[in-house]
Amino acid sequence: MTSLSRRSFVQALLAAGAATPLAAACQNSQGTAMASGPFFQRNAAPIGIQLYTLSDMLAKDLEGAVAAVGRIGYKTVEIPSYMGKTPAQLRELFSRNGLTCSAAHIQMAAGTEAAPGLRGDLSRLAADMHTLGAGYIYAPSMPAPADIGLTPNAGEGYAFIVRAAEAMGEDRWKRFADEMSEIGRKLNANGIKFGYHNHNYEFVKVGNRTGFDILVEESDPAHVSFELDVGWAAAAGHDIPALFAKHSGRYTGMHIKDIKATTAPNIALKMDPTEVGSGKLDWKTILPAAHKAGVRNFFLEQEPPFVLSRLEAAEIGYKYLSTVEA
Repeated sequence: MTSLSRRSFVQALLAAGAATPLAAACQNSQGTAMASGPFFQRNAAPIGIQLYTLSDMLAKDLEGAVAAVGRIGYKTVEIPSYMGKTPAQLRELFSRNGLTCSAAHIQMAAGTEAAPGLRGDLSRLAADMHTLGAGYIYAPSMPAPADIGLTPNAGEGYAFIVRAAEAMGEDRWKRFADEMSEIGRKLNANGIKFGYHNHNYEFVKVGNRTGFDILVEESDPAHVSFELDVGWAAAAGHDIPALFAKHSGRYTGMHIKDIKATTAPNIALKMDPTEVGSGKLDWKTILPAAHKAGVRNFFLEQEPPFVLSRLEAAEIGYKYLSTVEA
């Protein structure tokens, strides 16, 4: 077909309205046709935020923080805790600001009467999630095994978990995978889905696997999924699309977190964070890989230190994600 006749053919299709599917497609790097337009709009996926990003505001002005999130344009949130409220109070607050809560981070602890944990009353916890409207619970981190024989050093704080991860060995990783499977089974029976959120210490080498590999491969896929924290996985030195492909089908969520090129690969809770879209991560490749692997819960999260205010960082990230074509 000559250039002239090809152009005439396309013009005829456009005149007839038949070329819309052609006009709405582009070619990816493999030459496969893909729909054009912003990623989240095209996939009808709400852009969410993990409220930990605004942690400096949560205790001082929770209502103001939630209102700001709604004004920016976010449609859903993931809570880092109950933040001193009841599930009903949180739901009302979110609804008033045009938001839903689709997921919650709940600690691997017994919890309290006011806020049950994953090692506490799971039926009560599930009932709270139904009140809140959240369909997913993600464990935000693993606890140090009680039998590991280590104690925190003075001032070590949460970094103690890195030493614990390095000392766990394959059996303890498998035991934790088994515990997660049991928690997931009980929550699933009460209508709530369960998963695990990583940092970078889970990528410690354990034989020919990593701790993260063991958690994925040894937990029950019917009851445990994963929320990949992309920033922490990248800080551990991993290729993110490859990691999504390796365990495709096991992911339901992700933390959209960016890092600077100065971040050296490590498993010691170190990263140089930056606003989403401003760092070294290729979101045009990562987002489609995540969706293909099963991710439907997308939450922006940023770690400190912040150059700008946390709220400004949340707005910059949202503006980038709402327009990125991937």
